[in-house]
This record gives sequence, C-alpha cells and structure tokens, in this order.
Amino acid sequence: MRGNSYNHLYYFWTVAREGGVVRAAEALHLTPQTISSQLKVLEDSLGVQLFARSGRKLALTDAGRLALSFAEEIFRLGTEMSEALKGRPSGRPLQLSVGIVDVVPKLIAYRLLEPALHLDEPVRILCREGKLDTLLADIAVHKLDMVLADTPLGSTVNVRAFNHPLGECGITFFAVPPLAARYREGFPGSLQDAPMLVPAEGTALRGALMYWLDRLGIRPHIVGEFEDRALMQAFGQSGVGVFMSPSVIDAEISQQHGVEAIGSTTDVRERYYAITTERRLRHPGVVAVSQTARLDLFADTAETSVAQV
Repeated sequence: MRGNSYNHLYYFWTVAREGGVVRAAEALHLTPQTISSQLKVLEDSLGVQLFARSGRKLALTDAGRLALSFAEEIFRLGTEMSEALKGRPSGRPLQLSVGIVDVVPKLIAYRLLEPALHLDEPVRILCREGKLDTLLADIAVHKLDMVLADTPLGSTVNVRAFNHPLGECGITFFAVPPLAARYREGFPGSLQDAPMLVPAEGTALRGALMYWLDRLGIRPHIVGEFEDRALMQAFGQSGVGVFMSPSVIDAEISQQHGVEAIGSTTDVRERYYAITTERRLRHPGVVAVSQTARLDLFADTAETSVAQV
C-alpha cells in the first residue's frame, strides 16, 4: 500500500465498524459519495471486493474480513511504533507533527507551538493546515502527534482521541486608525452599521459573534466573510472594515497590521484545544505546548480538565 492508501484503509475500517457508508460518513464528517469513492479506490488497488450488499446493508466479504483484521493490526502497530520512536537514537531531532485547523489564527498557532522549540533537545516541527475532518483522519493513523483546533472533538466522531483544553480568551475589535477613532466611542453600540469583516458561516467564532451582536440589538454592515483569518486581517489592514482577533494577541495584531483596538469583550470567547490519541500527554513537544498555554498564554482563563471522547 502506498501514499494515501492508509487513509483509504481507515475509511474502510470506519465503514466496517459503523456498519454502513452513511453512518461512516457522519462519523468522519464527509459525504457518503466521498466514502464510497475512496472505498472503490481501495478495492481497485487491492484487486478484491471488500463489501457485498445484503439488503439495505453492507456485509464484509471474506476478503473484507481478512482486510479488517489486518487494518486492526496496522493501527495497533502504528500506536506502538509511535511510542517506540520516542526512544529514537541520540543526536536526531525530536519530530513534532502538528495539524492546525485552518480557522485557528496563525499568531495563536505560533504562540502555542513556540515553547516546543525551547526544549533541552533539538526539535523539528512539521505543520500541516487543513479541515478538522482531514486532520483527524491523519491523527487516527498516527501521521500527526497533535491537532490544534478551536472546537473539541465531538462524541459522534469515530476517532479514539482526547481533547486537551489549552485555554480561552475574549476577542478584540480592530480597525485602521481613522475607523478605530470613529467607532471607539460608545463601543459596542458604536458597531451599529459599522463595516465589518467576519469569519465564515459554520465557524465557532461566527456563531458566538452573531449571537452576541443580536442580543445587543447591533446590526453591523457585513462587507466580507472569510475562512482564512490572515486574509480577513489583510482586508482590515487595508481599511475595508472592522475585524476581530483573540485578545491574547492584541499587541502583535496592532504592531503587525498597523491597526488600533476599538474595544473588547469577554462575552464572546475563543477556545483552543490540543487533540491527541493520548489520554495522558507524553510527547515532550505536546507537553510543552499544553503547559505553557495554560500557565502563560491563557493563564487567566485556561481550562484544565481533559475530556475523553
């Protein structure tokens, strides 16, 4: 098996465990069409049929049952290999492979990961950005040590992993100096009809932001919606509108983008999590990220509990 075949094998494993494509798609946050196409790719690469239809359900073929036993063993060995490699030969840098959900601000990701660079041993950080479902598929097959996310792993996701809360903070509204001066007085009521740049629909911050504004009876003029926070900040830096950012990086945002704070609120909070396959953190880099986040970056508001899913 080569390339993405391990992901295909994970999709097959999930379908077998869930008992069907639809339930597997729901568990993986993918479409049934995507799961079906990936199964077809795996069957073509193996040259066998893994499932046969039994009424409205899928049943494993003899080849499918054999493949499932190997899949279980592969994922078990992957876990053991990951743990064994912690005792790698001396002189080689410690590798920390991190998946970063694309809605997590780049500055937050840097501030969270930066402590891992100051361990006593050399560290090499490998970062991959993407959607949560894609990154979860990678962590399930041990391609990643940790996923940084703005939402916890839900109980319906069929990935054996654990949420490690890193902390939370309020948000600050920013704009170029002329706009900031115009909307600072009377905040937050001053945001009525203000040109505003907001996160895309479906993100955790967008829902919390709009609920807060609606509760206050404030209707800003939304001029842009963004999946990429860096792009939203670039538009804000150009004077297109007001944008928001986690309050723990206020100084960096002002300095990097030449903008000024209008006001802040703790009624809208951003939360960050490290998702790992370990209930108790062991990787030195992940431990450094977790401890520094709670004791420094989010010292005032960090949550300390760990929730299993």
